[in-house]
Amino acid sequence: MHQFPLLTRPLQVPPSAVLSGKRITARIKSQARRLEVHLPADTRSEVWNVERSKELGAARKEDDREKNQEIKGKEREGEESRLSEIRMQSEEVPQKSTYMLGIVRNGQLHLHPISSTHQFRPTLTYLDMLSRKHKRNRLGNDSDSDDGPPPDPDEPVLVTLPKKEKKPSGESREVQVTARKTEDKGSGQAQGTLSVVRRDMLQAIRAEEDEEWQELHFYDITTNESAELFEGIFCQNDKTLECKTDITTFLKELQGL
Repeated sequence: MHQFPLLTRPLQVPPSAVLSGKRITARIKSQARRLEVHLPADTRSEVWNVERSKELGAARKEDDREKNQEIKGKEREGEESRLSEIRMQSEEVPQKSTYMLGIVRNGQLHLHPISSTHQFRPTLTYLDMLSRKHKRNRLGNDSDSDDGPPPDPDEPVLVTLPKKEKKPSGESREVQVTARKTEDKGSGQAQGTLSVVRRDMLQAIRAEEDEEWQELHFYDITTNESAELFEGIFCQNDKTLECKTDITTFLKELQGL
């Protein structure tokens, strides 16, 4: 089941985008179980800032290049980047129980099992890229370097001891450099656990970024393919079922009772 932040509105292309021949596209990373839907934006001058879309489009292109997420063949060579679509990316919701999709039709309740639930939200990571770019401009640094990720709390901290003054006799003193842990013994185990969790999270992020996107065909509610899939949810067999399980056996099989 796919959930979108649209309340009661269907996921459809705006009328202005339909006139220009745009459509909804989608792609998937099967290993990471990540879905992405690209919804064309309403680019009418009354509700859309063209100059701002150029700035945001350039930031998104740079963000895609950094994360190896570029869409091949999307833009022509030399064409100016513009933010012309809204990207919504999925986050899988853990299944804590058994969920069913229920639809009432002709006085009958049709139940369909839900194997997984994905919630879609707009991706705005290009705003972070734009913020770092503005920060570099304020600092007068045109390089692509930034502050980077926070330090690993499990890594030793290098401590440099100050030099001792040389004696008049001319004796030389060596500078000793030692590595020590900043945390006390009681928190060592907790810090080690946090470091393992942090390392696993970084590995999962890298694996997802390295996986290639696979293009999907998106069919909205106005297409014949969507109507056929919707009809497949309903049971076509009107045969009355006979329950052969008594109430005692049913109650014993319930978990938690």
